Amino acid sequence: MSESPANGRLLEVTGLSKSFDGVPAVEDVSFDVQRSETLGIVGESGSGKTTLVRAILRAIDPDRGTVRFKSSQGWVELQDMTAKELIPLRREMQMIFQDPFASLNPRMTVRQIIEEPLIIHRVGDAAERFEAVRDMLAHVQLEEDSLTRYPHAFSGGQRQRIGIARALILRPNLVVCDESVSALDVSVQAQIINLLEDLQKELGLTYLFVAHDLSVVQHICDRVLVMHRGRVVESGSVGDIFDNPRENYTRLLLSAVPSPDPDVPLKPLDRRELGL
Repeated sequence: MSESPANGRLLEVTGLSKSFDGVPAVEDVSFDVQRSETLGIVGESGSGKTTLVRAILRAIDPDRGTVRFKSSQGWVELQDMTAKELIPLRREMQMIFQDPFASLNPRMTVRQIIEEPLIIHRVGDAAERFEAVRDMLAHVQLEEDSLTRYPHAFSGGQRQRIGIARALILRPNLVVCDESVSALDVSVQAQIINLLEDLQKELGLTYLFVAHDLSVVQHICDRVLVMHRGRVVESGSVGDIFDNPRENYTRLLLSAVPSPDPDVPLKPLDRRELGL
């Protein structure tokens, strides 16, 4: 688990809601995130996790609610900002995507992929950008000769490292990890999780960690939000959620986590028994 979060809020979400064609995807969600904290957002497919984080980042527009972010210029309310006003804030909020095979442009070299955010935000000259890319490549533990190669030449875990480098090249404060290890083999998942933890300590990052694998959440997160049908049904520290869940739905999710002991059979709870 990551270190205890530093004092001070970085993000405040209040009453956030989003519907598609009249069908609610996120309903009246409220929470806050402390600086240097990892907040896990969990729930089954369709529970609203990805819609929530995309609305927070203004990748989609929420229907109502407020999103307050502590930027380098002070507190701002993201939901009221225009696309132009959001541009400088994009440097401080980035996302690591789920699929390392689909999220990288196959026509661009690794250098071009990682450097692109610096070019868009007009950071440094060509020499300074190259040094920044080399430095970030070292942070994600890839060799310098990777810079001239294309995504197809890398494994899934290596591609995700490239995606992480692209997200972090602007040195953001808030990073959304949207199912960032779910497409990887279990052994590679562990490597990427360890890398994310190391980068958090080195760079002072704050994570919103979206996942359905609760064993991963238990390892990396400080606190957890449990979502069901667009609502937060339970929240608390990792210890509280895993050791003493209050809600039937949370117990249902936890029952699906396999035990590392091969002699312990998996016995998922029945939704009907829990009234779900």
